[in-house]
Amino acid sequence: MIPFKSIFLASALIAGTGSLVLAQSASTVGAGSSGGAAATGGSGGSAAAGGTSASTLGVGGTSGGSSALGTGGSAAGGTRDRSSSKIHGNGSNMHGMSKARAQDKGTWSDSKTHTKIHKGEVSSRTKSMAHEPGGPPVKSTTGVNTGK
Repeated sequence: MIPFKSIFLASALIAGTGSLVLAQSASTVGAGSSGGAAATGGSGGSAAAGGTSASTLGVGGTSGGSSALGTGGSAAGGTRDRSSSKIHGNGSNMHGMSKARAQDKGTWSDSKTHTKIHKGEVSSRTKSMAHEPGGPPVKSTTGVNTGK
């Protein structure tokens, strides 16, 4: 027969280790193609830690002398959520940047995407990160360039 004191101590240790498990994730993805005088590409990513999450996305395309670029992001679940997106340029030279960050004290999720169209090429880079106190942040980065 196992003494009650040993069972209680083992149960407390098992229950205590469950609270040390950190649930944080970061992922990114990108794709691009080019052929002739046309190119398309983009990337996006998301991060989550605790109850916070942040996501960004950017995509662009160019054909001949016409170009189009779109970018956006969102943040949720924190006490300090913020996101912003900007697009600059015209014609065949465009730049777009999206940032999103959700933060609740030491727990945060962050994602950034920078997409540009220049000289008939599309490039996009996304970096996503998530952090919970007690461990290192998790990171994921993806880059796409149709000219390489």
